[in-house]
Amino acid sequence: MCKSCLSLAGGDSVGRAYGSSESFFQNIGTSMQSTFDERNWLAWLVRVRILILTFLLVIQLAVAHLTPTRLPVRFFVSTILLWYALSFFYALLLSVWQEHRLQASLQVLTDLVLVSLVVHQTGGWDSSLNFLYPLVIIVAGILLPRVWAYLVAALAFILYGTVLELNYYGVVRSYCTTHPALKTLQGIIFVNLFAFLAVAYLAGQLVAKLRQARVQLKHASGALEDLQILHENIIQSISSGLITTGLDGRITLANSAAQKLLERAPEELLGKPVTGLFLDPLPNAESQTHAEVRFDTTGTFRKTVRVRVAALNVPERGALGYVYALDDLTEIRRLEREVRMQDRLAAVGRLAAAIAHEIRNPLTSIAGSVSMLSGIPEMSEEHRRLLDIVTRESQRLNGIITDFLAYSRGKQYHFDKADLVSLLEDTLTLVRHRMTAENTGITIESRFAVREARVLADGDKIKQVFWNFAENAVRAMRDGGTLNVSIERHGDDWQVSFADTGTGMTPQQTEKIFEPFQSNFEGGTGLGLAVVYQIVQAHEGKVWARSKPGQGTTFVLRLRRLDAERQPASVPADENFASPTLPAASRAPLAVAAAEGRLRG
Repeated sequence: MCKSCLSLAGGDSVGRAYGSSESFFQNIGTSMQSTFDERNWLAWLVRVRILILTFLLVIQLAVAHLTPTRLPVRFFVSTILLWYALSFFYALLLSVWQEHRLQASLQVLTDLVLVSLVVHQTGGWDSSLNFLYPLVIIVAGILLPRVWAYLVAALAFILYGTVLELNYYGVVRSYCTTHPALKTLQGIIFVNLFAFLAVAYLAGQLVAKLRQARVQLKHASGALEDLQILHENIIQSISSGLITTGLDGRITLANSAAQKLLERAPEELLGKPVTGLFLDPLPNAESQTHAEVRFDTTGTFRKTVRVRVAALNVPERGALGYVYALDDLTEIRRLEREVRMQDRLAAVGRLAAAIAHEIRNPLTSIAGSVSMLSGIPEMSEEHRRLLDIVTRESQRLNGIITDFLAYSRGKQYHFDKADLVSLLEDTLTLVRHRMTAENTGITIESRFAVREARVLADGDKIKQVFWNFAENAVRAMRDGGTLNVSIERHGDDWQVSFADTGTGMTPQQTEKIFEPFQSNFEGGTGLGLAVVYQIVQAHEGKVWARSKPGQGTTFVLRLRRLDAERQPASVPADENFASPTLPAASRAPLAVAAAEGRLRG
């Protein structure tokens, strides 16, 4: 059973898996030593040993210098130096020898021998350093299995008793300052035996509790870690953007959806004021809990999002910040504009169809009458100038009516295989000749990423679309400039772009650019781009404009590739400024199907 499964199952599941908490820890105890970091403990033991040896050396030398004592200074210093040398040797051995259990046993036995030697040198039963034996026993209980604590305690008792016996009977030179009776000596020995065994027992119990607590802590931390990962995964998996801030308004967390929506990397968001991301004021948690705000993306596109805010409250600590939930409304608002524009286009079309003929008939009569009046020889120059004005305005009105009729009539489309590159080259050739003849100072640059871009379309109508794009770009660059035309593959579509360096448009103008009578140029009827929109709709394509005042305008057209035309996949939405079309007129799918039938035949 994995750690995450145990942590999520809870106490009941653990109890069922192992029978009871007692049997659970018994099973854990078999692998306890493997989870115990012996190497770190051995390294710690070397450092502590060196620290204690330094302390003992300084204290004993100070005592020997300040008070009369029988301490063999040279012998004692030599023993301490040997102990230092062995400690450094063990430190080096730790990096090359991986048998940590044997190293721990060797160090404990060495320490017992050297502690016995130091106790002998510092006075045997008079020595104040016999506390080192319990330290060695405790170290054995930490580094080795529990039985070793009792074995080391027994060995410490034997060595300590041997040192005292040898000193008492004069077998070795004694550095003691007193000479106790035999029973006193035996009492000292057996008291230390009891102390050693008590230390071994207490050390074993303490180490067992510590290891048990360590295992519990490890599993509890694992459960907490799994819970934290689960919460992070939930936050990152939410489809809505989620941003948390502190009370100062600086961002502390932004999930993946928020990063994708804002088109910013985490380092661009964390620690930054959340208000600096949006063009409109954000709602507050007290009075206004939601609002629609706009922001500009890195690709110079503007998006609209709905922001909901709530205070981030923690029990017993109050509000620590705010939570912002973001929903992308760009596509919804754009579709709403599309529907409104479709309604306007339909209304204008019906109006045009109803009154165009009624206006043209009297207009023809007016034009004929004016023409007859202009032939009267007695007419003054002022009257002739007025008649010229009436003639010009009649011609202009006739042109508007002609555009009306072209816009409102049902267009006939002849769908066939067409190459967008060839159509673009033909259109740009005409535009270049015109720019040269009129000396406009406009340069046309083309960048085609492909040599051929095959589509199923009406070539003449697509040329009309290209010509309208070029005409608008030329009118926007009255003082000269550059028109960049490109074509590239974009998923299942071909994308054609006309980018000028003209005056640009405001967001309000860009939103209504394809509506009738929205011309920004003097003398324009405002129907050219409305016709473009109709043509693109009939081809089931996508068209939009993006612009900023003073930074030029870019018209973008997308048409389905011929090799992807028969695939059932839907048209992908653009990541930056999507403009999926509404369903085209009913005649368009029939025309496409008929053309495909002719192609297959």
